[in-house]
Amino acid sequence: MNILMIEDNESVAEMMSMFFEQQKGWEATFIQDGEEGWQYYLANEAAIEMIILDLNLPGKDGIQICRDIRKQNKLVPIIMLTARDAESEQVLGLGLGADDYVTKPFDPITFMARMRALYRRSQLTEEIAKDGEVENASQYDIETKFIRINSQNREAFFEDQLIEHLTPKEFEILQLLASHPKQVFTREHLLTTLWEDPFYGDERTVDAHIKKLRQKMEEYGPQLIQTVWGVGYKFDETGV
Repeated sequence: MNILMIEDNESVAEMMSMFFEQQKGWEATFIQDGEEGWQYYLANEAAIEMIILDLNLPGKDGIQICRDIRKQNKLVPIIMLTARDAESEQVLGLGLGADDYVTKPFDPITFMARMRALYRRSQLTEEIAKDGEVENASQYDIETKFIRINSQNREAFFEDQLIEHLTPKEFEILQLLASHPKQVFTREHLLTTLWEDPFYGDERTVDAHIKKLRQKMEEYGPQLIQTVWGVGYKFDETGV
């Protein structure tokens, strides 16, 4: 795994450097300035397989870097690092396109387990995307009243409009919910199915991804992902 870590806290960078060096086949580049990190990414995009991005950086902050990366690369895994829970909630609500977030301080072993899980999912996503390039894109394996989904090329349509800028995780959530209309999925079920099991993190991660997915879908039509209070979420077109 080729890792780019943009982190201005030297202690955090040094700690992770020691742990990364113990992993066979892992190579990491550490950059402390946001603008310098962004320029490095532009020059080495094809080789970078994982990005660890601090929220608060000198030169160019993590929020803008994440947005800029997602404009040209939808698949590269991004983990955001934040210093406080309040910042974590803010980042999750901004719809930046990060795949995961970690609040400092964190346990390095748990953090690397999340990295491995995210990396495996990203590799599978890339394989599916490549396979989809040679398949008939007009074939949809999920079709509802409003939604059509082609799982091979990772495209979701609201009627005839492509739902743009879905992250891999948002696509997977929509795919699962739409394939089981009206079935209620608990947060725990979604985490177990779509994240690595066991999941090392907070169940609020599900809420954040659902929120971002809803915001993107609302640009095309009525809201189809419903909250079942005290239980979880479901896909329901009844009455729409």
